[in-house]
Amino acid sequence: METTSLEGHFLIAMPGMEDERFSRSVVYICAHSPSGAMGFIINKSQPISFPALLTQLGIVGNEDEIRLPDKGREVSVCMGGPVERGRGFVLHSGDYDSESTVSVADEVSLTPTLDILKAISAGIGPRAAMMALGYAGWSAGQLEAEIAANGWLTCRADAGIIFDPALDGKYGRALGLLGVDPTFLNAEAGHA
Repeated sequence: METTSLEGHFLIAMPGMEDERFSRSVVYICAHSPSGAMGFIINKSQPISFPALLTQLGIVGNEDEIRLPDKGREVSVCMGGPVERGRGFVLHSGDYDSESTVSVADEVSLTPTLDILKAISAGIGPRAAMMALGYAGWSAGQLEAEIAANGWLTCRADAGIIFDPALDGKYGRALGLLGVDPTFLNAEAGHA
């Protein structure tokens, strides 16, 4: 059986999601192959702002020194997932490139190095970005099993949702891509 790659897609947690870490989450999948999958929760915030994080990392002396481009002023810092929670990753628009940048989809790239944070703080970074601390990972066949058990809905991702700083609305907006109203979702899976 050939597996279709979910790279560049959203995973949207069903109401019955048993793993509390993923309850009502939207995950952007960056890598998916027969050996496993990796992505980032894009709708759960960290208790630190992007300017405070740049200051804590010593990239800027204080939050007032940050000069972001107009569309990049509100970079979200999300709880990207339960794996390597101290490691940072930046999902961003495709208009920024470095040696460590990986293109995930037409409008979305991933850079896991401090260089992009320095570029953003200097006003020469990507037009849109969000930061994730940690990531979500699945071993071979694990994600497919969770989808088959009605744990996740999937759909092609929308860059506007990924980079929207209003995290609370992302779950409903992602469901809207499928034409699903969250009030009609049931926690129990149905079988005919």
